[in-house]
Amino acid sequence: MAELGQKVDLVEETPWAWSEDLLDINPSGELPVLVPPEDTPVAGAYAISEYLNELGLAQTSDAGGLFPGSAFERAEIRRLVDWFLNKFEREVARDLIETKVISLLAPAHGVPPNAETLRAVRHNLKYHLRYVDHLAHTRDWLAGPRLSFADMAAAGQLSVVDYLGDIDWEQHPSAKSWYMRLKSRPAFRSLLTDRLSVLPPHPSYTDLDF
Repeated sequence: MAELGQKVDLVEETPWAWSEDLLDINPSGELPVLVPPEDTPVAGAYAISEYLNELGLAQTSDAGGLFPGSAFERAEIRRLVDWFLNKFEREVARDLIETKVISLLAPAHGVPPNAETLRAVRHNLKYHLRYVDHLAHTRDWLAGPRLSFADMAAAGQLSVVDYLGDIDWEQHPSAKSWYMRLKSRPAFRSLLTDRLSVLPPHPSYTDLDF
């Protein structure tokens, strides 16, 4: 939202807790949910991005909004958004968050660390990072010549893994260079101030030049 120049009031929810307020605006009980002042709630990161784009609120300084370019270029953006919001989530982020974060914040809802699971996650993470490295090496931005929601979806997921210190950026120089560009954008810096009460970030998490 900050990247688009849109002000928003953030309401913190605990994903594993039963919340009648959250269920009232999204029956699935999942996050994120955007509640426009004069419209019905919009649930899900992808749906929110399309909603903002349709309203014309997503015209960034890089020109073209969250889904810039031709029909083919927009299809490529959507393919990569799906990759990171779904495939990366299933194969990397979900298990890391459940074992390293939720297990500390809410032990009854998390999953105790399991060596086999973490080995699989690390293996999958290397595969995804090699792909990001390839995209960043062959394109200006992940989906093409312009910044898009694909970059934000990828950086949002990777920022969580980076917070936990599970990325060896030196093994993926093109991905590192791309991530540094995202990390240096003014709107991304607010993410770098986020903290978990029971788990501090990796020492390099807030460094713009790491």
